[in-house]
Amino acid sequence: MKDYYDILGVGKNATPDELKKAFRQLALKFHPDRNSGDKASEEKFKEINEAYSCLSDPNKRANYDRFGTADGGGMDFGGFSAAGGFTDIFDDFFGDIFRSATGGGQRRQRATRGSDLRYDMELSLKEAAFGTEKTINIPRHESCQTCSGTGSADGKKPVTCTVCNGAGQMRFQQGFFAISKTCSRCNGAGTIIVEPCNQCRGVGRIKRTRSVSVKIPAGVDSNTKLKMSAEGELGSLGGPPGDLYIFISVQDDQFFKREGMHIICDVPISYTIAALGGEVEIPTLRGSERIKIHSGTQSGELFRLRGEGLSRIGGHDRGDQIVRIAIDVPKKLTQRQRELLEELASINGEEVQKRFSDKVKGFFTGE
Repeated sequence: MKDYYDILGVGKNATPDELKKAFRQLALKFHPDRNSGDKASEEKFKEINEAYSCLSDPNKRANYDRFGTADGGGMDFGGFSAAGGFTDIFDDFFGDIFRSATGGGQRRQRATRGSDLRYDMELSLKEAAFGTEKTINIPRHESCQTCSGTGSADGKKPVTCTVCNGAGQMRFQQGFFAISKTCSRCNGAGTIIVEPCNQCRGVGRIKRTRSVSVKIPAGVDSNTKLKMSAEGELGSLGGPPGDLYIFISVQDDQFFKREGMHIICDVPISYTIAALGGEVEIPTLRGSERIKIHSGTQSGELFRLRGEGLSRIGGHDRGDQIVRIAIDVPKKLTQRQRELLEELASINGEEVQKRFSDKVKGFFTGE
């Protein structure tokens, strides 16, 4: 009499889980597909299967423990026949492993979310400062209106794929392994379109250019990214659409340089206004204004206009406009201008030079 417990390498008090674990290990080790041409392994594999077929069944195990046979009457059930063959045992204990690895034989193609789209938008500094609304054209795939997205002509419903029987997957047994792959006939959909729609050629969607209105908030800067939900590509098999992302790029301005919420504007003035003072017209984001220049203004001096800069996105506070003075020295002089400047130089030229010479002397002498 064969000792089934000894064949599986377990004790007589082994639990069903211990029996299953022992069988799995031995079956993988001695399976003929892994030991091609090895007669000893083949015989060992048969013994392992015979032993487990008996001990895994509570009634057969009880008879075996009492009478030494599975049926209590000395009947030999050996080999693969006793438990319906090794294929049943394989599917029972190992099928779940391969189904999880391959995705299972009954999984159809899933609905998937549509792709996100990107649009690069250029704005002037003024548009970025105060916000604006623009209409843009976005090419994207949309549901075919002719067939309502079904892909079938005349409203006919798709039929079940006869190759995979609607599963969307094909399962193949190759020796010791079960392999699943997407059905090549229906591409995983499980259904076949018999009469494709003439408009979309059975795809269920077509490419259109859609006009989208975009509200740009005040205060945006280059690299600001705006998201428009559900304005991207159409999802497949009923999946949700993707999103549209607007990437902002703010153009350089001829008058203003931006620094965060502040703007800087270089304003040239004549040397006479710098010396005597007066009013000059300057540009701002809202229009032109006049500011007062005090006498004795130096080149590079700064004037601040509160609240004339840019706002923070979603906020109410605004930055400032900084006016930087640049004294414009003429390259060519009229005869009268030259006479007047020479007269001015004769009055204070030596005084200016003397003050500078005294500073230089003090630098070197430490006075």
